[in-house]
Amino acid sequence: MSSPASHGKSAPIPSTPKAPPITSKKAADPEINRLFRAQIKLNASDLHLQVGKPAILRIRGTLREVSEPPIDEETMYRMFYEIMDERNKMIFEENGGTDLAHVVPDTDGHKWRFRVNLFKQLNQPGMVARKIEQNIPNFEGLYLPQSIEDMCKYDQGMVLLAGVTGSGKSTTIASMLDWVNHRERVHILTIEDPIEFEFKPDKALINQRELGMDVRDFHVAMKHAVREDPDIMLVGEMRDRDTFETAIHAAETGHLVFGTIHASSAPSTIGRILNLFPQDMHGAIRSSLAFNMRGILAQKLLPTIVDTPKRVPILEIMRFNPTVRKLVLEGQDEKLAAAMRIGKEEGMQQFNDSLYGFLKREFISRETAYEVSPNVEELKMMLKGIDVKGPAIL
Repeated sequence: MSSPASHGKSAPIPSTPKAPPITSKKAADPEINRLFRAQIKLNASDLHLQVGKPAILRIRGTLREVSEPPIDEETMYRMFYEIMDERNKMIFEENGGTDLAHVVPDTDGHKWRFRVNLFKQLNQPGMVARKIEQNIPNFEGLYLPQSIEDMCKYDQGMVLLAGVTGSGKSTTIASMLDWVNHRERVHILTIEDPIEFEFKPDKALINQRELGMDVRDFHVAMKHAVREDPDIMLVGEMRDRDTFETAIHAAETGHLVFGTIHASSAPSTIGRILNLFPQDMHGAIRSSLAFNMRGILAQKLLPTIVDTPKRVPILEIMRFNPTVRKLVLEGQDEKLAAAMRIGKEEGMQQFNDSLYGFLKREFISRETAYEVSPNVEELKMMLKGIDVKGPAIL
């Protein structure tokens, strides 16, 4: 899982070996791999590269500079072009950025996957790379609530994971799909850009398709998907109207569809989806959501004050029970939080419920909890043992 932004001071870390000589042809072991190996060795979640600065690693949520000289623009471009294929080079030049997966063998022969974003800023190249854990953790290993299992048991519909970049959405969804993998004889099809976790099929049949490598684009992949007999689909991030329309259509036609979306909370996800469409379509979209959405999970990732785990997911769960469906249909989104509060017996929870649980277990500090809580006074009342009652739902 990724870690949240930190404002801690930079601290030096041991330097990595000098880069090997660069030849005119593509190196068998790209120059940039030495930085990825430092990331592996130091158990850093992210690697940041910016022209004029040394490499920077995020370790336990804190950015720390590698103790070596700054990287110049020529070196940065040389390292980037060694790990890009022709498609990525074209996208990088045309769009000013590209996403790719990169595999690095470590000194013990293990292969590590990285989700790499190459971009330009101030007309100079930059990079952020996320280290993907080799094994997909289970719910207990991620400290996810037991009620999340219910989200994996639907026959059809849509389940969305909301959160900002770096909140661990991909890891949570991978854990959910792997839970199904170990229990159900179903066909799981993923469409990813790029592939992050590689699943090891158990009871399920699993096909993973990467955009650009296995299929030209998302729309072609979805066109093929209807002929590939999937029971469960992962369609990646809901970035635009076409992606959401295609995904919700798959949910309407008998598939269980998982996806991610950038939104700050479960209730606000409704508005985020509506913003993808013109106003005159909002009624139809609300109807589609009410009848096809099964649940929305919103996640934040917080550093802990213990050695293990280093980070924990703060999770909000909104299930589409009759009350939630009615509120979505009628456009009463402001009452969804109250519906979640009274839906705890059905496995719903709010961010403060999750924060309260980790505070009682002494995993996180009160300062951290108060910083991210959507209602600090409510959380303080919960910690004092005062029963918190929300507004009535009429």
